[in-house]
Parts: sequence; C-alpha cells; structure tokens
Amino acid sequence: MEAFSDQFLEFHPNHGTNIVLDQSGTQATRVESFANGVCFSKRPLRPGEIFLIEIEEKELGWCGHLRVGLTARDPHSLAAVPEYSIPDLTELGDSWVFAITRNHNKVLEPELRLAGRRLGRGEEGDEGGGSTEPETFFTDSHLHIDSVRIPRDKLAGRSRPGRFSHILDDLYRTNALPPTARRSRIGVLYVPRSRDSADMHIVINGEDMGASARGLPSSRPLYAVVDVFAATKTVRIVQVEYGFSSLQTLCRKAIQKHIVHRTAIDWLQLPDALKHYCKYE
Repeated sequence: MEAFSDQFLEFHPNHGTNIVLDQSGTQATRVESFANGVCFSKRPLRPGEIFLIEIEEKELGWCGHLRVGLTARDPHSLAAVPEYSIPDLTELGDSWVFAITRNHNKVLEPELRLAGRRLGRGEEGDEGGGSTEPETFFTDSHLHIDSVRIPRDKLAGRSRPGRFSHILDDLYRTNALPPTARRSRIGVLYVPRSRDSADMHIVINGEDMGASARGLPSSRPLYAVVDVFAATKTVRIVQVEYGFSSLQTLCRKAIQKHIVHRTAIDWLQLPDALKHYCKYE
C-alpha cells in the first residue's frame, strides 16, 4: 500500500445534534441523552488507512456501546444527521456499521464455524479451528491485513500512569479487558479486494476482528462513521504515523525502551512536556 503523506484526521463538522467537538476537531463528546451521537471523518479514508479512536469517557445508566463503520454518503449531503447509525443511517443505504460489544466482536469466516455456531473468543474448534493469528502477533511491529501494514505502536489502549500501569497495558494488548472499556482503541478501515470492491475491517486494541462487511464500493469515497452511543460518552481520534516517525516519537521509543514501566518516567531528568507525551501517548 502507498504511504500516507498527510494522515492527520479530524471529525466532520456535520454530526449528531448531541455531539460537541473540541477546538482541534479530534475529540467528540455526547453532551446529553444516549442518541444523536453520529460522527464522520472530515475527509474520505484512503485504502488501508485506519480511523483510530480511543474511548475517553463512559456514562453509566445506558444499554449499548460504541458503533463504528464506513459510509459512501458524503456527510455534507446529509440535511440532517440520522439519530442512530443502526438502523437509521444503514437503512439510507451505502453505509456499513458494526456495533462494538463487550464480547464476541470477531467475525469468523464460514470455514471456522462449527455446526452453525459462532466460536467465542478463546474457544477452539474440534479440527484445528482455533486462532488464525500468526505467531508474530505480539512481536511484529506492524499489523498485517492482506496487503495493508499498520504500525502497532498506537493501536492498543494504554492506561493512565499509575502503580499498575504496566499490568493494565498488557491487558489492553491481549484484549483481556472488554473492548468497551475506557481507553480501549478501536479502528475501522477498508482493504481493497479488487478494482471496485473492498472489505471493511474493525481493529480492537491491535487485533483484527476480520471482515465485518464485504463488497464495499472502493471506487467511491468512503468516510468513517463513529456513533458515540449510549454508554460511550467521549472518544478521541488517535493519529497513526505510517511513514518515518517524528522526532517526538523516536524520543519516546528510546525512553520507553530503557524503563520498566511508565511511572518510572517521573524520575527522569526531562522536561514535563516530554514526560507527559511519553506517559499518555
């Protein structure tokens, strides 16, 4: 896949009536109710480009969680943003949205189903129908989805620095925590399959959930859809660096390589701004 020279992503100014964006256009908060939280990417995604968000705030008392997907509808063309992504937006057509649940987000291929029953996370089939992930899942620097390569360093959620940060970070990376937990990172992208067709993939904390929709019209512009629904209150876009890393990123990697966990950064003789960057990103 081609490298992305300008990968900075923002939310589209046309969004649900209960959504408020911050000044940077990268944080979306649903300020009331549980619906009217549909957001879009400001520009169409490129093939293989991931729209990655982090769950920053949750709200108790509601049933349901974040929904993500893609749409071939230009957000500018919507006179009114639908109240719900599912079913309102999807029923308009040319939209594919996936509801994130606490469990069972992985989409298994037909040959991995057993007697019409979907395998849950952690189950194995009687004839080798277990994990299809390569052995390098936790060691490879990139996530591979067909011809797409996505740097892993931003894909998994990270806890706020604290006494058990290093333990919590491992729980995000291994998907031991629910995908709907605070600070989980969820991304959506499309992978070309032919000249005019593509598959939509959902990535949760660095793990590909499989093709959740097929046959998307890759010849048309495809925008990301994020529905800040019900128990999900605030999400933030995480920028992914595909090409050469920035000087800040290289500094952070060098520092993290020589510490036990992020709480140790506080003891280093570094500017506060650099400490903050190393701990929170």
